[in-house]
Amino acid sequence: MPHVSLRVSEEEKRWMEGYAKVQGVNLSDAVKDAFFEKLEDEYDLRMIREHEAEKAKGNMKYYTHDEIMREFRLR
Repeated sequence: MPHVSLRVSEEEKRWMEGYAKVQGVNLSDAVKDAFFEKLEDEYDLRMIREHEAEKAKGNMKYYTHDEIMREFRLR
């Protein structure tokens, strides 16, 4: 498995270790989890911005619950 290393100050290391301890995981998993959570957040924000831009252009069509139920013959 590939290996990644980071250079951090002693204080940053203590903060990271404290966070890992609170999360109940080792430092490697804590850093990896935090990275991927940040990546997901960035993706979500981009999707929201794109959605809002399309909405502002009037390119969005909304359906009621009843319309969806009829469309998919669920009622």
